[in-house]
Amino acid sequence: MPGFLTTHVLDTARGCPAAGMRITLARIEGDTRRVIKETVTNADGRTDAPILPEAEFETGTFELVFAVGDYLDACGVAPESPRFLDEVPLRFGMSQDDHYHVPLLVSPFGYSTYRGS
Repeated sequence: MPGFLTTHVLDTARGCPAAGMRITLARIEGDTRRVIKETVTNADGRTDAPILPEAEFETGTFELVFAVGDYLDACGVAPESPRFLDEVPLRFGMSQDDHYHVPLLVSPFGYSTYRGS
């Protein structure tokens, strides 16, 4: 199966998908970080298409950066100065042609992730 990358963001404080969150994908090569895609989550907290589709898939080290602070601002969550969470970077490796699903569960004061299916 050709590889591809998807993500999904859930707002665990509000109990709903995190719609409208900006996500940036970068490829990491040594000390170089090269942004290859930017997207925004839809009403289901997912991107409309794989963030890295089969035609663009490569193994290697990548980083997803989730704009959590901007999302919380848009949701009307009372801002702190500075916010506890602003941008959440997740650096991970993809070592084989496979479906990699990297979800983010987020609230104003914490987050978790895992390799999903």
